[in-house]
Amino acid sequence: MENKAAIITGASSGIGEATAKELAKQGLRVMLAARREDRLRQLAEEINQTGGQVVYKVTDVTSRNDMEALAKETIESFGQIDILINNAGVMPLSFINKLKVDEWDRMVDVNIKGVLYGIAAVYPHMAEQNDGHIINVSSVAGHEIFPTSAVYSATKHAVRAITEGLRKELSAEQKIRTTIISPGAVATELTHTITDEDVAAVFSRMGDIQPLRPQDIANAIVYAIQQPPSVSVNEIIVRPTSQP
Repeated sequence: MENKAAIITGASSGIGEATAKELAKQGLRVMLAARREDRLRQLAEEINQTGGQVVYKVTDVTSRNDMEALAKETIESFGQIDILINNAGVMPLSFINKLKVDEWDRMVDVNIKGVLYGIAAVYPHMAEQNDGHIINVSSVAGHEIFPTSAVYSATKHAVRAITEGLRKELSAEQKIRTTIISPGAVATELTHTITDEDVAAVFSRMGDIQPLRPQDIANAIVYAIQQPPSVSVNEIIVRPTSQP
């Protein structure tokens, strides 16, 4: 894994932050991408002070131009892109009858288009170097649907469909691997985007769940990356033991 270069979107907190720290610890060079520059700068300084090698670029994954600029700057900084981790996502759960259409649009833009723009930005380079690994963060909600998750689940089903479709289109000679990471409940900032006050009632019926740590998902991502070139980990589902 040493000297490989990875891009992580949504790197300013949660799973992205934990994954950045773990990959840097493993010797990878990491490009951090997110919208919050203050958080990116703080994280980059923290990792570099402990011997890691990271840079950052303020990026909006819903902008194709931003994603193409991110890929270009990663190549300028590290000379290559070996791994893309499409981690950025939003989860403003709501009942459909609340008609929170702006939130639906935001989920489609970030969770689906952001993944597609990431793939489009790195694929030409990976195809040219005949090597690469695209890791897309989906969710258990991409396997199951519950009240208030209809649109969010739809976007995460889409992430799984896009990733699996790409895998089937790639030839073995291209040596580009794809992996879907589907976390269950994780202690992140995702729930901070929920504005539907009735969503809390749904969560209260789910019982007491001890959520996963972001580090738990970072470990799963590292596992997929560490496999030899002949092994492609197509999907990893990680739930808290207490999640029904």
